[in-house]
Amino acid sequence: MARESPSAMTQPQFSPGETIEVSINGERQRVPAGETLASLLVRLQLEPRRLAVEVNQELIPRTRLAEYVLRPGDRVEIVTLVGGGEAAEPEDEPLVIGQFRFRSRLILGSGKYPSFEIMQQCHEASGCEIVTVAVRRERLFDKQGRNILDFIDPKKYTILPNTAGCYTVEDAVRHARLGREILEGYGNPGAGWVKLEVLGDAKTLLPDPIATLEATERLVAEGFQVLVYTTDDPILARRLKRAGATSVMPAGSPIGSGQGILNPNNIRILLEYLKEDDPNYPVIVDAGVGTASDVTIAMELGCDGVLLNTGVAQAKDPVRMAWAMRWAWQAGRLAYLAGRIPKRLYATASSPLEGLIEPCR
Repeated sequence: MARESPSAMTQPQFSPGETIEVSINGERQRVPAGETLASLLVRLQLEPRRLAVEVNQELIPRTRLAEYVLRPGDRVEIVTLVGGGEAAEPEDEPLVIGQFRFRSRLILGSGKYPSFEIMQQCHEASGCEIVTVAVRRERLFDKQGRNILDFIDPKKYTILPNTAGCYTVEDAVRHARLGREILEGYGNPGAGWVKLEVLGDAKTLLPDPIATLEATERLVAEGFQVLVYTTDDPILARRLKRAGATSVMPAGSPIGSGQGILNPNNIRILLEYLKEDDPNYPVIVDAGVGTASDVTIAMELGCDGVLLNTGVAQAKDPVRMAWAMRWAWQAGRLAYLAGRIPKRLYATASSPLEGLIEPCR
């Protein structure tokens, strides 16, 4: 035999002033005899259009709330939706490197692009404010003799000259001086700093640690703000900071390899060492980025920024990848500041347990 719908039941008869006991969301309450669901919601100051109501595990349509008269022992469930809402975009501190302050935490290179025009589009798409340029003739001019600086607006971007391709201290220092001379002529504020690279060999393009430390000391003595490319060795990183490096830039993996962050634990230790007495000291991952997730991982580790070139310049669609890198650093930075949940072996319910609808019997 089919069970009769609550809304179709015969209306009960009550004496004036009588009350009855019902259950409302699991709590026993007394309500005036003859009260309808509609009048109950009014008394509870609830808006019917935002609710769904069950009586004895059967849904009472909103259009029939005024018809249903509560009976003794009725089990009433009044439910709504939870969560959601809008939030303003969270604020963040600027990236501070020496005397400079930036909104973007992405630094883009200028080599290996299909053309200067595509490079220019990538810089725009990435939202970067710093562009690094090698001080070498073959990198400054293309086959048509056009100067790369004609495609990098010195009023919009702070140019970071680098010593890419240098294998000795003397060559690195020489390139840094030449870069400063060029940018002083352009009136660009980047004339006062340098991204230092002193490579150990051509196969791995990993830095020579001894030469890198010596070159850092010499350039700092000459008044440069030195952003130094190094390995992910925490001990060397600490030595470079003590030598006066404005920023230590550990490689995530070999230059141009696209392998991402190979040793996140070393990066964590390096961050701990460099920031233990100076939490705002800028640590920027440099080299090895292959795709957007590599950038996000670096930022989630707590790095202050990411410098990359090949991951964008050699992508099948460089401009689209530049957009991806732009969103990636922001996602990683927000996740780091928000604080990820701990990893657990077992599940934890994401929906609230409070207010569960009475289970079927």
